Order: sequence, then structure tokens, then C-alpha cells
Amino acid sequence: MHTFIPALLALALAGLSGAAAAHGDIEPLARTCNGCHGVGGVSAGLTMPSIGGLPKGYLQKIMKQWKYDERLGVTMPRIVKGFSDDEIDSLAGYFAAKPWVPVVQSVSVAAMEKGKSVISENCEDCHSATGGEPDVGMPKINGQWSKYMELELEKYRGDLFKMPHRKMKRSARELKETEVSPAVRYYGAQQK
Repeated sequence: MHTFIPALLALALAGLSGAAAAHGDIEPLARTCNGCHGVGGVSAGLTMPSIGGLPKGYLQKIMKQWKYDERLGVTMPRIVKGFSDDEIDSLAGYFAAKPWVPVVQSVSVAAMEKGKSVISENCEDCHSATGGEPDVGMPKINGQWSKYMELELEKYRGDLFKMPHRKMKRSARELKETEVSPAVRYYGAQQK
């Protein structure tokens, strides 16, 4: 009888934790994302994406793809498997409400010209000319870390990672190896 009460209390507290996240008290859980994605979702690391200001639907979709093994990754699948769908939805809403802050990255004039040529033929239809006004459901990529985008493109271009977005996979595979770096550097340098 005495062991039953602590177990019942633990279950009640766990339920309250999940309910609190579902009802807007997501800030403590969101702070755990700061170590990689930066305060407010503005990353300070070359290979870690900024997530603040990305569309809620996009963030929900990608986290649930990792959770349910529809998209492969190294770290994120292990993290999101511990979240409930309500917590994922709340986290997505939390970061979507943050402002998008492009990271300042310098690029040579020659690389910008080459990048503009590449994206106008391959990327602009979905991601826009600057990456700041993408199609519905697409993430902003203006000012996203170019190294991160390059690594993501390599996942789409190869067969080692399960990447579910077929159109992106097809477009990435149409890029020549020499076009990847100029394209991501062009978008990474965009501030609007």
C-alpha cells in the first residue's frame, strides 16, 4: 500500500508536466534546445541550424518525422523520441513565434554571382530569390548557416540518410557537386 502512493504521485506529476507543456508552459523545455540551437533559436554554430522564426508546421513535421523514424538523423531522433506529440507541437509553436534572425556571413562577389546563377535555375521556385520568402511550409534559409545547409544538401544528394521530401531530394541530386557550395553560400549571405 505504501509503495502504491509514491507511484501514483509520480504518475500524477508526469501527467501534470505533459499537460503544462500542452497548455503553454513550454519555456523550461524550450530552454533545453538553447545548447545547440541558441537562445531564441538563433544558432551560434556553423553546423547547427537556427530554428527561431521557422514555420510552426515545418518544425512540427520535421520533429515528428525524426520521432517516428521517417527521417534519419544523428542526434535529433534520440531527443524527440522523448517528447510527446503535444510537447513537439508546443515547442514548434514556441520557436515559430520567435523572430527569424539571419546570421551574418560574408561571401565574395564571385561566389555570390555563381550562387545566384545556381539558385535561379534550381532553388528559387521553392525557396525564393533570397530564401526569405519561401513557399508555404518551407523553411526560411536566408542567413541560415551555409555549412549546415551544405551538410543537409549532401544528405539529400546521397543514399545514406532517409530524407522524405521527394522534390527536395530530386532538386538536390540535379545540382552538380561544384554548385552546392555557391548555392548555400549565396543563401547564407542573404539578410532579407
